[in-house]
Amino acid sequence: MNEDKQNYKRYAEGRAKKSPLLKDCIAAFLSGGAICAGAEGLKTLYSSLGMDKTDAGTMVSCTLIFLTALLTGLGIFDRIAKHAGAGTLVPITGFANAVSSCAVDAKTEGFILGVGAKIFTIAGPVIVYGISAGVVYGVIYWCAAYV
Repeated sequence: MNEDKQNYKRYAEGRAKKSPLLKDCIAAFLSGGAICAGAEGLKTLYSSLGMDKTDAGTMVSCTLIFLTALLTGLGIFDRIAKHAGAGTLVPITGFANAVSSCAVDAKTEGFILGVGAKIFTIAGPVIVYGISAGVVYGVIYWCAAYV
């Protein structure tokens, strides 16, 4: 059995297309940087419209989530990600794409049993982990400050 795995591994490695690592790294760096630079531009725009720093930051997050979900729904985000690679995984856009993709994939099953049930396939564990980590860190912080 182990020999079969080794043979398959050699077969798969021989057939797999080699990834141009340097090109992929440069594309990820530039696309991730462009997303972050665009976010800074949005923050400057929102600040110039009279928002304070916190509100402008919140609006940037909302705008990036909206644009990513829209582009995912239209099938454009995947084409961008194909060329940009890991640069599109800047946390907020990558997470919005992951959640939106689940919803788009499940739309044929209906809004309740499809989209409603599947939208948290990716987001659910992340939300649970985030809340759990927040509780643990909050307890540690409270203990350090008051005990």
